[in-house]
Amino acid sequence: MKRIVIFASGSGSNAENLIKYFKTHDKASVVLVLTNNAKAKVLDRCKNLEISALSFNKIAFTQTNDVLNLLHAAKPDLIILAGFLWKFPENILNAYPNKVINIHPALLPKFGGKGMYGMHVHQAVVTNKEVETGITIHYVNENYDEGATIFQATCPVLITDTAEDVAAKIHELEMKHFPLVVEKLIS
Repeated sequence: MKRIVIFASGSGSNAENLIKYFKTHDKASVVLVLTNNAKAKVLDRCKNLEISALSFNKIAFTQTNDVLNLLHAAKPDLIILAGFLWKFPENILNAYPNKVINIHPALLPKFGGKGMYGMHVHQAVVTNKEVETGITIHYVNENYDEGATIFQATCPVLITDTAEDVAAKIHELEMKHFPLVVEKLIS
């Protein structure tokens, strides 16, 4: 049975979708969710879904091996960033080469990098009058949103679309494609 650990910073809709998808899966399951936000809604979702979840602070993540030790104990085959906003430290990336993936709410390399997350991305897409946007699932490296692309899915952006409209389209793509891509990666 493959073991998945998810990192999230906010509401955790992608984390919940993955947990539910793999709950009765015969090849993988989510064994732990970690968050850098002690008030993140993802913690409530995990409690309701009976999944272990822990929060940590910046020191535990970047200046010690505390989070790395949690990962070693969880023995993940895949680490998934699902709305996780901090840059991933090299000690974890080195310990889990090509085992850390992220989902980004745009077609990278467009609209990636520090500060480009959530509604910031969707607003940039609308402001730049893009005719298409989508999601990118990619490997994580030492730079924001620069790891090798695993998968992209697109959707049209209408001239009348607001950032909220774009967000809804992206959410739909995430819910549909993220579990399927993860399933292929762990198979």
